[in-house]
Amino acid sequence: MASSAVLFDVGDYVVYPKHGVGRVVELQNDEIAGMQLELYVLRFEKEKMTLRVPTNKAESVGMRKLSSDKTLKQAMETLKGKPKVKRTMWSRRAQEYEAKINSGDLVSIAEVTRDLFRPDDQPEQSYSERQIFEAASSRLARELAAMEKTDEPTALQKILGILNEAAPQYYDQPDEA
Repeated sequence: MASSAVLFDVGDYVVYPKHGVGRVVELQNDEIAGMQLELYVLRFEKEKMTLRVPTNKAESVGMRKLSSDKTLKQAMETLKGKPKVKRTMWSRRAQEYEAKINSGDLVSIAEVTRDLFRPDDQPEQSYSERQIFEAASSRLARELAAMEKTDEPTALQKILGILNEAAPQYYDQPDEA
């Protein structure tokens, strides 16, 4: 089970589904349990975390390059769409949102961001809704920032700008009180 083809180079930004955008800081050869393994060493700056992923497992864990421009455009369009709020129990929806965020799929993450966004003039979100919204929007912003060679706060402002621009057409209906 010798080394497979190296898919990522040192310096590449990659997306690890459960952790978001990281950077390949080195390729390492280590002996683990008597086996020679080639490892990607990933650095996630925001979490101040380093992760080692065997090169032959990178694909099976869902590690990928940054999204294509087409996927990014699709995610940004998703943000402009009508929020979909299912009428199921919050615990079930929360699980679905977490699964979408951890899938690493940019469009799914954009859906969660859109669905949990609340304009300033809307009722306050629950703590757990806000936590999931922040996780999704942060994950989306980090990939956008890496793709547009900017920083996360700038990317987040762009995302919130798109959401705020789209919000009036979905939230400005008169109250049903």
